[in-house]
Amino acid sequence: MEIEGKIIVVLPEQSGTSSRTGNPWKSQEYVIETHDQFPRKCCFRVFGADRIAAMNIQSGEELRVSFDVDAREYQGRWYNTLTAWRVDRIDPMAAQTGTDQQPMPIPGAFPAPPPAGTAPAAPTAQQPQPFSAEQPQNNEGSTDDLPF
Repeated sequence: MEIEGKIIVVLPEQSGTSSRTGNPWKSQEYVIETHDQFPRKCCFRVFGADRIAAMNIQSGEELRVSFDVDAREYQGRWYNTLTAWRVDRIDPMAAQTGTDQQPMPIPGAFPAPPPAGTAPAAPTAQQPQPFSAEQPQNNEGSTDDLPF
């Protein structure tokens, strides 16, 4: 999964020693906020001293984070963990203006109008006809709006 946004919080690094293998480990968590109409916050972690150093995530950076989602049970409750495996830096100006994102089409919506200066396409049976204030005329020339 991926999420794009701005790093708003860098939490303290955590470390310890594995009880199973006896090897030391390090982990650090970060909070990212999206630039959606209703911004969302998401906390993810980077596991491993080498990855923490390689990613070098700083507060205020614009990032695209790829992560895995995992859930675990503890005393009858379930907890999610988002572990980052890739981080891409984004140009801050592109992220705020939205120039790097393509608008998603809405199912059932009308197609976008053609660019200015181009001839409109001929209507097809699949394209909806624009609303006209004029009354349609039948073969006899009367303005009858009945469908039969």
